[in-house]
Amino acid sequence: MTHRSPVCGIVPPYILRKLAEDPEYRERALRTLEITEQLRGARLSRAIPPLIGAPGVKHRIIYDAKHLTTLPGTKVEEEGGARSKDVTVTEAYDYSGDTYDFYRQVFARNSVDDHGLALKSTVHYDEAYDNAFWNGEQMVYGDGDGTIFERFTIALDVIGHELTHGVTQNSARLQYQGQPGALNESMSDVFGSLGKQWSLNQAADKADWLIGAGLFNKAVHGVALRSMKAPGTAYDDPKLGKDPQPADMAHYVKTTSDSGGVHINSGIPNRAFYLVATGIGGKAWQKAGLIWYRTLTGALKPSSDFQAAANATASVATALFGGTSVEHKAVIDAWATVGVKAKPLMLTSLAAEGKTSAAVD
Repeated sequence: MTHRSPVCGIVPPYILRKLAEDPEYRERALRTLEITEQLRGARLSRAIPPLIGAPGVKHRIIYDAKHLTTLPGTKVEEEGGARSKDVTVTEAYDYSGDTYDFYRQVFARNSVDDHGLALKSTVHYDEAYDNAFWNGEQMVYGDGDGTIFERFTIALDVIGHELTHGVTQNSARLQYQGQPGALNESMSDVFGSLGKQWSLNQAADKADWLIGAGLFNKAVHGVALRSMKAPGTAYDDPKLGKDPQPADMAHYVKTTSDSGGVHINSGIPNRAFYLVATGIGGKAWQKAGLIWYRTLTGALKPSSDFQAAANATASVATALFGGTSVEHKAVIDAWATVGVKAKPLMLTSLAAEGKTSAAVD
């Protein structure tokens, strides 16, 4: 299958534009923005690359760009081979493996494409590059500038977030614009956070629900890039500005920047998922995560908006747990809290089998 795949970076462009206002960071921030835009412009329609590795077998390959921007770079570690002493290589290798294991063991998914795609990562991309991204074929990590951002392999949820863009690319294919784009970003936050919670064996009420905790240098006034529990509270720093994410539809941000606010308005479905997970209780990947996974992989279209996502998650919750279940009520209540009235639709093929009868749009 051939389709367009956006370059999806973990650091929102509005943070980089804010940093560009400071003479100390202007050059680096503008370069990061420029590289991202060049990559985005170069993304023509392409097929998913051929598989590398046997189906069902975890296969990780790590490359070193050696501070250049040529991909993939020099191979430095591969599945089953000698381990590198470079902490960045080690983190990219280990955390991509954790993400593979999470999808495999929790959702029986065989890599991001569900057909055994090798997980390729490139580290040490460019000089002091303040971002990490999925380019449609592989992961790429900058080292950060050391004053605002630390290395981008430091957080498991960041790696899970970016690899989940690959899952979305191979399932719902949510358009990277407006509400479908915000859903795209939110799905990556959801499963990035769930992967971290799963690796720590955390219940929903013990998780931090932060995306990118550890990315900021200690001098920054902030705890992470985003908070799923309380959108808009992740940071408030003179150099970065204040976290602009809304927590409900009453504060939805209408903008033409950030691809129509894909990183900003993702706070709304993020909070909806947090409320579902904590409303159900227990370990979030077991029920709330299953509802969201079945929705992503069988009940959304590329153009699905927040209303479609609310309808679909309510429908999948009904198919999985019943229309009078705690799980179904948690989904309805969560979306209502963020300002979306979910309208469950009939799905004749049980979501428990990983498929629904029709995509919801």
